[in-house]
Amino acid sequence: MAEIHGTCDERFTGVRDVLADNLDTGLDVGASVSVVLDGKPVVDVWGGVADAETGAPWERDTIINVWSTTKTMTFLCALMLADRSELDLYAPVARYWPEFAAGGKEGVEVRHLMAHTAGLSGWSPAITLTDLYDWEKATSVLAAQEPWWEPGTASGYHAVTQGFLIGEVVRRITGQSLGTFFAKEVAEPLGADFHIGLPAAHDARVARLVTPPDNLGDAAAEDSIAHRTFASAPFGAEVAWTTDWRRAEIPAANGHGNARSVARIQAVLACGGEIDGVRLLSAAGCERVFDEQIHGTDLVLGVPLRFGMGYGLNSEELPLSPNPRTCFWGGYGGSIIVIDLDARMTVCYVMNRMESGLVGDMRGASVVFAAYAGLAAG
Repeated sequence: MAEIHGTCDERFTGVRDVLADNLDTGLDVGASVSVVLDGKPVVDVWGGVADAETGAPWERDTIINVWSTTKTMTFLCALMLADRSELDLYAPVARYWPEFAAGGKEGVEVRHLMAHTAGLSGWSPAITLTDLYDWEKATSVLAAQEPWWEPGTASGYHAVTQGFLIGEVVRRITGQSLGTFFAKEVAEPLGADFHIGLPAAHDARVARLVTPPDNLGDAAAEDSIAHRTFASAPFGAEVAWTTDWRRAEIPAANGHGNARSVARIQAVLACGGEIDGVRLLSAAGCERVFDEQIHGTDLVLGVPLRFGMGYGLNSEELPLSPNPRTCFWGGYGGSIIVIDLDARMTVCYVMNRMESGLVGDMRGASVVFAAYAGLAAG
């Protein structure tokens, strides 16, 4: 059996066993798993190798690009501003970002950005990879364009655009970039090792992603919203190996951390806004997550999704939890974070071997189900 490092409460040994089995069978190359219950870590384990080419082991402080799991950090920042009455989630985006009213978007509200219903799942005209590293360019194109469908009527996964859209609203309100606001207001107070825009000092700790066999949108029909979305700023997963990608702030896609840091940060939400004496949200502020915005087949991902204020919500189609007050999201290739306010539990799985697609796979789901089995057995 694969060697698993870290600590694991006896109730949750099934979680550790899932990670070991994934590594033994080759489903995983290197990964970390964390479960936080009532604000305290009950599972903090890792194993495998961080770099399949060199064989360097996955260590306690190994971090990796978690792709869209980053979005949960962006949502948290917006929810914090809403809790402070600095941001009205039901206000027009143009209240904070006047240029955004162009292209008939004067009625698009902040909540539409949060729930992928703004009709801005890609850029028009299309931009380049280099443009993604230019905040002003990436946001100004979005501000000028027209929506691709009637805002508020359907979700269409804003895979990369969402971070720029919410991030610009945060910047207009606070005068700080999303990455800077997150570092000062979230990561540093919690002592959490998560970064949106990675400083060079951390490069040596970054695991090397094992990229999937195909790129985003490869299977989409050319006349679809999905194809248009991914063709509007094309790149492959190997971009995560580059310095330019790490240094940029792409708040929907390039956060770097591990299961421990993701689970700790999102445990604030699970625990009513406070953990270890650090309060980021009021209890009422946490409940905003469950303000359902849309429930139906996503125009980009092609699967039924139920979105609250940012986060995906537990649903019959994606029953990740037995508890209704549960939200989640995951990242390209397989990472996942599940936040259960009823159980006051967060479960996170982060890995380097990517599967194809954006809607997760059984590796992360198996970790989540094992955590619930341990909870029920306790």
